[in-house]
Amino acid sequence: MDRKATAVWKGNIQNGKGELTTESGALRNTPYTFNTRFGSELGTNPEELIGAAHAGCFTMALSGALMKKGFTADRLETSAVVSVQKEGEGFTITSSKLKLIAEVPDIDSKTFQTIAEEAKTGCPVSKLLKANITLDVEFRSSQRSASATT
Repeated sequence: MDRKATAVWKGNIQNGKGELTTESGALRNTPYTFNTRFGSELGTNPEELIGAAHAGCFTMALSGALMKKGFTADRLETSAVVSVQKEGEGFTITSSKLKLIAEVPDIDSKTFQTIAEEAKTGCPVSKLLKANITLDVEFRSSQRSASATT
């Protein structure tokens, strides 16, 4: 199973603009800019999308792990705070902090904690954050046309 997303960026990093599109259509030409990522402008950014993916993945993994042990949650609500910090000339994602509010009947706290920790470790997005990343590049040189004004 493969899932696809596309980013298009035009211009320089501070004044340019980008759009994000997902294969499912959940995002379609969704704008993002330097100020939506590093400032307070409304819009999305890669880190909040990673946070949404991590929270969603973990919550589903936990639901599945609970089911395997014979439990069904009434409600699982997970938030993820993805931290980005300046490191040298660039930035680094330093952490993804999951916070879970769980309502699960007929389970003791210790058993629940054990299952939740296993789900955190086994969640595919948790694994991705430690993954080997590959890059395949197709480079196309573009020519800029100079326009003369008279």
